[in-house]
Amino acid sequence: MSGFRNIVISSPCKLQYKGGYMVVRREDDTAKVHLSEISSVVLQTNQVFISAYLLSELAKAKVAFVVSDEKRDPIGQYLPLYGAYNTSKRIAEQLEWGEPIKKRVWQRIVRDKIKHQSDVLHARAREEQGETLKSIVAEVRSGDTTNREGHAARLYFSSLFGPSFSRDDDTPLNAALNYGYAILLSSVNREIAARGYLTQAGICHRNEFNQFNLSCDFMEPFRPLVDRIVFDNFDGEFSKETKLLLVDMLNQGIAYRGGTYRVGSVISLYVADCFKALDRKLSVDEIESFEVVWVSGKGSDI
Repeated sequence: MSGFRNIVISSPCKLQYKGGYMVVRREDDTAKVHLSEISSVVLQTNQVFISAYLLSELAKAKVAFVVSDEKRDPIGQYLPLYGAYNTSKRIAEQLEWGEPIKKRVWQRIVRDKIKHQSDVLHARAREEQGETLKSIVAEVRSGDTTNREGHAARLYFSSLFGPSFSRDDDTPLNAALNYGYAILLSSVNREIAARGYLTQAGICHRNEFNQFNLSCDFMEPFRPLVDRIVFDNFDGEFSKETKLLLVDMLNQGIAYRGGTYRVGSVISLYVADCFKALDRKLSVDEIESFEVVWVSGKGSDI
């Protein structure tokens, strides 16, 4: 079972490794967490000393380690070089994925994303717009050749945040969304690396300057989780409280496989299903769907 704690470091400290634990030493206290319990570590301050020993053990444990810039926004991530014992085999398989199966999996991802956007609009009293997006789901073709994703995104964001909203604007609202998306990206990166695949080789995203093309592909259906948190909690400023809610998003419970599971666990299994479909070990239609509406309380691990 993977770790379940998402650790946020926001004050000056020393991070060290001792006997299976990450030790956090501050001036006035010391705390420790066993690495088996940790899913990710996010540094929100640059006043941190971290030992090379701990970095090595975090990589072995496949813990995502994220650093932030002076604005406390995620800017980089430390990932293990070899996430699986058969990494070479996995990469060879990845490079053999054909265009038809990549287009079919991308079609499924886009359909899931638009459905979740529709669900968010319905949950926030925008039923008419939600129904419009729902009708677009069936229009998504293999490879999304008619760019239904882009069309749905324009309708979705204008309905949720207002007609003047633009994702291109440098605003606190976009900063909040970007922060949440970075948390999702970190989690998806971890799952891809842990399975021995390349994050760079995407099925739709293919930017030569993007180190995480495949991660950007797989994270798309989870973006509405971030949108909902930001919509519910943004009051004109991107507060520390909202940041903590976005980090804790991975521990929240959502409906999946007839039960309630942590978002982090659902990301893990959704990514696994996508890989199985790309490797033709699972039908694209058999990729398990999930809901983006919170279920009360925390989810369980799988």
